[in-house]
Amino acid sequence: MSRTPLRFATGLAAAMLLTGAGQVLAQTPQAPTNAEARAAIARTDPLSRSVFWAGEAQANPADPVAGVNLAQALREMGRYEQAAAAAQEVLLSQPDNVEAMLEVGRAHIARGQAFYGIAALERARDLAPQDWRPLSLLGVAYQQVDRKDDARAAWNAALILSPDNPAVLANVAMTYLTAGDTASAEVLLRRAAAQPGATLQVRQNLAMVLGLQGKTAEAEQILRRDLPPEVARKNLDWIREQNGGDRASVGGRTWDSLQ
Repeated sequence: MSRTPLRFATGLAAAMLLTGAGQVLAQTPQAPTNAEARAAIARTDPLSRSVFWAGEAQANPADPVAGVNLAQALREMGRYEQAAAAAQEVLLSQPDNVEAMLEVGRAHIARGQAFYGIAALERARDLAPQDWRPLSLLGVAYQQVDRKDDARAAWNAALILSPDNPAVLANVAMTYLTAGDTASAEVLLRRAAAQPGATLQVRQNLAMVLGLQGKTAEAEQILRRDLPPEVARKNLDWIREQNGGDRASVGGRTWDSLQ
């Protein structure tokens, strides 16, 4: 079968996304795809997932799985306001959907407006008291709005539920880093990086903290193991730039932007 119709359909769906998460162009409704297709799409890039889940949400606007996954894909593409809107759409029909609440919080945190996600995250925390994720995200949100004591309390509660959780440890470590306490940040990031669930981001943050303390050889070893040569070189140049300047300004430029 020719691939041309598939490319056309994908382009049309992408055009639909550009109109906004809550606005859908009129066209013939389609039946939702099967579980196998949904599992396969999870392994694709954010744009492909956003197109797929937009179609699923259009086929069944009350499908919470489609709405939450659409929000996640949009967030990963940097379309934070649309991601928040997609997650809010889910909450209109399922007001107690914890996954949608988490996506609301993540989207607002990502766009630098964490205040607007706090209510949803607190609601998620109350609905799922044994889930560490709302607490971890609340810590980030509280930190962003300068509620530092609340942030630390939320992270401590998350660590009670999920001891040695690398994501939570890394979040706490970054608060030490932005306060200029690189030694404390290193201790937590080493602990986080040693966990089986540690992500690339955790290891890269450890490399950054090591580099900022002059432990460039170890930082370079981590960077070159995890990143392509040109990206590793770029990050090493950034570390050297920071070491030659004002360490207190480190928090002004995000490590994410380099990677």
